[in-house]
Amino acid sequence: MRGAALPPGQMAIGSFPRFGVPAFADRWPAVPERPALAVTGLVETPMTLDVSALAALPRRYVVADFHCVTTWTRQGLRWSGYRLSDVLGGLILPEARPDPAAGYIRFVSLDGYKTCIDRRDIDDNTLLADRLDDAPLTLEHGAPLRLVAPALYGYKNPKHICGLEFLSDYRRSLAERQTLAHPRGRVAHEERGRLLPGWVYRYAYRTLIPRTLAWYERAAERRARGWRAPS
Repeated sequence: MRGAALPPGQMAIGSFPRFGVPAFADRWPAVPERPALAVTGLVETPMTLDVSALAALPRRYVVADFHCVTTWTRQGLRWSGYRLSDVLGGLILPEARPDPAAGYIRFVSLDGYKTCIDRRDIDDNTLLADRLDDAPLTLEHGAPLRLVAPALYGYKNPKHICGLEFLSDYRRSLAERQTLAHPRGRVAHEERGRLLPGWVYRYAYRTLIPRTLAWYERAAERRARGWRAPS
């Protein structure tokens, strides 16, 4: 919540910008009329879960800070959705029956983004969220469904989720190969990169903030003018 102490190396900002890997700035995916999650990988039975089925689960609310690996933090965001542990335990695991060795889940997004999380990092605040600050998610912030994992840096909180792939090992996606992404990305451990202590990355990452903000702002302007990135 606002006023709480920030994790090491983080600085609070007053907005919650659309932000990420520059290659994704102009990717504005079309939201399907009936969103669904494709469950694949090391499972006995691949399945497709209609997102509307999540409504059978308890709706949860989490007020949490969002920590970008580049060192900015937006405090006190109010998310609403469904605990990932409830979705897995109630709707996915009984039917898909993942291999016990599948210790990782790779999330697949409608815009092509992928990121892999360690299942040990799923806690009670980890949501599949469809609302932000009491309003439906906008496309800018991940409609129709995004992962909210407050204990992990922002690049482990993918937007526009359309698939979950169970894996036995950590795999870097194209977006993560363009960075020094850590396999776990835990904020409390300052896991900003794979090779060096987290504090070393703070200064280099911080220099990326103005340029990336400008990149995404220009992308929004292009979208407003009706420009579309080549598919």
